[in-house]
Amino acid sequence: MARQLTERERRMLIIGALSAVAILGLKFGLDGLDRWRAARTSLQSARDKLDEVAIDETKQAGLLSIVPVLEMPQLEEKQKFLFRERLHEQLKKAGIKTEPLTILSSRRKANIPYKVMRIKCTGKCKFEQLLDFLAALPENPYLVGVEELRVDCDATKPADKRKEVEIDLTVSTFVRLPKAQRAN
Repeated sequence: MARQLTERERRMLIIGALSAVAILGLKFGLDGLDRWRAARTSLQSARDKLDEVAIDETKQAGLLSIVPVLEMPQLEEKQKFLFRERLHEQLKKAGIKTEPLTILSSRRKANIPYKVMRIKCTGKCKFEQLLDFLAALPENPYLVGVEELRVDCDATKPADKRKEVEIDLTVSTFVRLPKAQRAN
């Protein structure tokens, strides 16, 4: 038979159980407190880094003005029209007299859902007009790159005509493939 616990033994068991709960509570509580402090420190350092990166709105607007604009590629027929029209506007704005723009065959790289479409342009202009056109070319939102630029100047011309140059320019853009062709 079990004997009855005395009052002193009951107090010892209660104090022992409370001590065990207090020890476990302190251990897990202090571990949680350490994790909380580490998280607060990490958060504060992330906020400090963010404050270092943050710039005022005028500087940000200046930076955004020099970043080229880019439009997502469209299907071939639509992209061909958009790119050709925008390029023609830029050539006309620069005062470059060109022959009709020639669309070269598109080529596709393996495992990429886009093709590269190139447009060739041949024309005559003054050298300053060519430089103005090249400076404004990144404003074209469909432009990917200048593939080829050839500039010819005839040295046998009189001095006043030497500033006129003949150009051959090839520029490229991306063309999105229809869904049926993307999987191939």
